[in-house]
Amino acid sequence: MRIILGVVLLTLLHANVLAQFNYRITVKDVETGQALPGANIVFNNQISVTDNDGNAQFESLSKGTYPIKVTFVGYDDLAMNVKINESRTDVLELIPGTLMTDEVIVSSTRASAETPVTFSSLNKEKIEKQNSGQDLPFILNFTPSVVSTSDAGAGIGYTGLRIRGSDATRVNVTINGVPLNDSESQGVFWVNIPDIASSTNNIQIQRGVGTSTNGAGAFGGSINLQTNGRETAAHGVVTNTFGSYNTRRHSIGFGTGLLNNLWTIDGRISKIKSDGYIDRASSDLTSYYFAGGYYGKKTMLKALVFGGAEVTYQSWYGTPEAVLENDAEGIEAVIANNGLNAAQAQNMRNSGRTFNWYLYDNEVDDYKQDHYQLHLSHQVNDKFSFNVSTHYTYGRGFYEQYRYDDDFEDYGLDNVIVGADTVFSTDLIRKRWLDNDFYGVTYSFNYEEGPLKLIFGGAANRYDGDHFGELIWADFAFSFDAGDRYYESNGVKDDFNSYIKAYYQISDPLNVFLDLQYRKIGYKSQGVDSDLQPIDINADFDFFNPKLGAFYQLSGNDALYASFAVGNREPVRSDFIDSNVKPKAERLNNLELGYRMTNSNKSIGVNFYYMGYKDQLILTGEVNDVGSSVRTNVPASYRAGLEFEGGVKLSDNLNWSANLTLSRNKIEKFTEIIYDYGPAFDEYNIISNEYSDTDIAFSPNVIAGSQLAYSPFRNFEVALLSKYVGKQYLDNTSNEKRKIDAYFVNDIRLDYSIYSEKLRELRFSLLINNILDEEYVSNGYTFGYQGGPDYVVRENYYYPQAPTNFLATVTLKF
Repeated sequence: MRIILGVVLLTLLHANVLAQFNYRITVKDVETGQALPGANIVFNNQISVTDNDGNAQFESLSKGTYPIKVTFVGYDDLAMNVKINESRTDVLELIPGTLMTDEVIVSSTRASAETPVTFSSLNKEKIEKQNSGQDLPFILNFTPSVVSTSDAGAGIGYTGLRIRGSDATRVNVTINGVPLNDSESQGVFWVNIPDIASSTNNIQIQRGVGTSTNGAGAFGGSINLQTNGRETAAHGVVTNTFGSYNTRRHSIGFGTGLLNNLWTIDGRISKIKSDGYIDRASSDLTSYYFAGGYYGKKTMLKALVFGGAEVTYQSWYGTPEAVLENDAEGIEAVIANNGLNAAQAQNMRNSGRTFNWYLYDNEVDDYKQDHYQLHLSHQVNDKFSFNVSTHYTYGRGFYEQYRYDDDFEDYGLDNVIVGADTVFSTDLIRKRWLDNDFYGVTYSFNYEEGPLKLIFGGAANRYDGDHFGELIWADFAFSFDAGDRYYESNGVKDDFNSYIKAYYQISDPLNVFLDLQYRKIGYKSQGVDSDLQPIDINADFDFFNPKLGAFYQLSGNDALYASFAVGNREPVRSDFIDSNVKPKAERLNNLELGYRMTNSNKSIGVNFYYMGYKDQLILTGEVNDVGSSVRTNVPASYRAGLEFEGGVKLSDNLNWSANLTLSRNKIEKFTEIIYDYGPAFDEYNIISNEYSDTDIAFSPNVIAGSQLAYSPFRNFEVALLSKYVGKQYLDNTSNEKRKIDAYFVNDIRLDYSIYSEKLRELRFSLLINNILDEEYVSNGYTFGYQGGPDYVVRENYYYPQAPTNFLATVTLKF
C-alpha cells in the first residue's frame, strides 16, 4: 500500500512539474467592444475577477481541456471548455442580457446581499457536488445550524432536518415562491419529491424569522428553492449512482437551449432505489421534472410540472435503547411491556442495531404528489415590474399496516360470536389514506427608483384534504367489505397573506429595511378521526408580522446588520384534534445582529440571535382520553446563540470552509405529566413534575460543520466533510438518561472531471459516508408511565444511522 501511495504522489508531483502554460483572457462587451472590469471567472477550480482593463490571467497550467465560466451583472453567462496545449490569449465577449431571467420569480421572498437577515446560499455547483441521490436534508447538512436525520439510516426515504433546533413544522419551505409545507401538519416530506436537487438551480436558507414569505410561519428558518433556469445552449445529462445497501439512482435530463432566441424546454426523470440500512427499510422512488418557458425582453412565461411517487417500507417506530445496547434484560422488559407476540419477540432479540419493528411484507407508505406551476413576469418599465404565479398540487396515497389483536370496537365493529364464545379482537390489515388538493396564487409587484425599492406581494391559497381509513383484511370474518371506510374527515384551510417590503438607501453605507406582513388563516375540519373521535374544528387566526432592520457597509466588503422580526404561527391539525383544551397560537420575537466580510481569499460571518417564544407548543407527556400525545402551550421559552461561518483559501489547491453554532435553548417553567395506572393497572393517577430553566428537546448547544477541499491536480478534488452535533435531550426535562449522545461524523468526497471540446463534462464522484465508522443516532423519542411506585417504565427509541457506506456516481454532460 505504501509503495502504491508513493507512486501516486510521485505521479502527482510530476504532473505539477510539467505544468508550464499560461492562459490570459480579456472580457468585453460583444456590441461595444468595451472591456468589462469586475467580471467573475471560474477556471480550473480557481475564482478570479477581471482588472480595470477586463483582463485576468491563470498561470502554470498543464496540457488539457478546462471548463471556464464568466459572469457579469446585466450580461448572459458564458460557459465553455478551453483546450490548453500552449500559452494563449483569448478575448471572451459577453452578450448583454436582453431577456428576462428566472431570478425574478423568487426575488420577492428572498434576502439580497443588503438585507439585514441571517442566511446562507448554495449555488448549482455546490448542490451538484453534494448530490449523490440522497434527500435534500443531507445536501443541506453542512450549512450552519442544520441537523439532518434519516429513518432508514442512509439518507434515502423518510428524512428530515432541524434548523437551530426547530423541527420541519417550524421551517418554511417554498419552491419558486410556492409553499411546500403540508397545510395541516405544517411538515415537509422530502420523500414526496425525490431527486428534486437535480432540478434545483440554487437554494437560500434563512435562519430565524427571516423575510416575509408564503405559507407556514418560519419559526426556525426558511428554505427557498429555485428550480433550473434558462440555459442558452442545448444540453443533456445522464447520471448513474450505485452504492451501499443496493442503492442505485438513474437519471436522464435534457434541455433545448433557446429556440428562436425565445423558447426553452427542459426535463428530467429519475429512479432511485435503496434497501436502507435499517432492516426492510427499502425505498422505491420515482421523480420527474418538466418545464417550458418563453423569454422575451420584458416578459417571461414559464410552466412547470414536477413531482414523484414513493413506496417506502416503514421504519417510523425506531429502535429500542435496549436493542442498541444489546441489553438482554432490557430487551425482555420491552417485549413484556409492549405485549409482543412470538414472532415480534424473536425479531427484537435477533436484529441488533438494524432492528425494524415491522414484519408484514407490505407495511409500506405509498404516496404520489404532482406539482403544477405557471409563472408570469413582466418588466413594465425601468422602475416597475411584477410577477404572478398560479399553482396546484395534487397528493394522494396511504400507509398500510398489519395490526395484531386489535379490538373490534376500535373500528366501530361488533364483537364476533364463534359458537358459545365471543371474540373481542382480531389481526387485521388497514390502510390510512390522504387525498388532498392545494392550489392558489402568489404575486409580487416591484418598484425601484433612486434610493427606494418597494415590493408588494403575497399569496392566497386553499388546501382541501380528505382523511380516511379502510379495512382490507381480517383474521376473523365479520360483516365488512374490503375497502369500507371506518373513519373519514375533511379539512379545509384558507391561507392569505400580504406584505410590503421597503429598502431605502439613506447614505452610501447605510440601508434600512422595513417588512410588514398580514396573514389570515381559516381552518375547518369535520368528521371522525382515526381513533373514532368526532372532529369539529372551526378556527380563525389573524397575524401581523412586522420586521425592521439596517445594513451598514463598512470599508471594502465588510458589513454590519441588525434586525428585529415578529413571527406568529397557528397550531397544527393534531393540536386541535388531540388537545384537551383549545391550543393557542405561538409567537416569536427574533433579534439578529451580524457581521460579514468577504474578499477573494476569505469570508467571515458572525451572527448573534435571540428567539423569544410566547406560548410555544411542546410535548409534556400528557395524553388525551384515547391515549394520543398532546402538545401544550408553555408561556415562555427562548433560543439564543452565536453562529460563526467562514471560508479561506489556504493555497491555490487547498480551501476550507466551516461553521459553528453555540446556543442555549431553554424553557423557563415546564410541567412534565406522568400517568400512574396503579399496581393492578386499574387506576388513573396523574403525577406532575415541575422543572425550571430546562433545555428544549432536540436542541443541541453545539453544532459544527467543516469542508476541507484539496485539489492535488487538475480537475480532481478530495474533500473531508465533518459534522459535530452536541447532545440532545429526547424530552424537555434535561434528564441525562433520556438523550441523544453527541456525535462526530466524517465523510470523504472525491470528484474527478474530464472535459473536451465536444464533451461538456464526464464526472466521477465517490462519497464515502461515516468514514470512521461512528456508531451514532440522530433522532429519537421517549415515553414513560408507572404501575404503582415500584414499577416505573421509561422507554427510549432511537434512529441509528449507517456505518461506513458509499455512493459512487458517474455523470455525463453533453
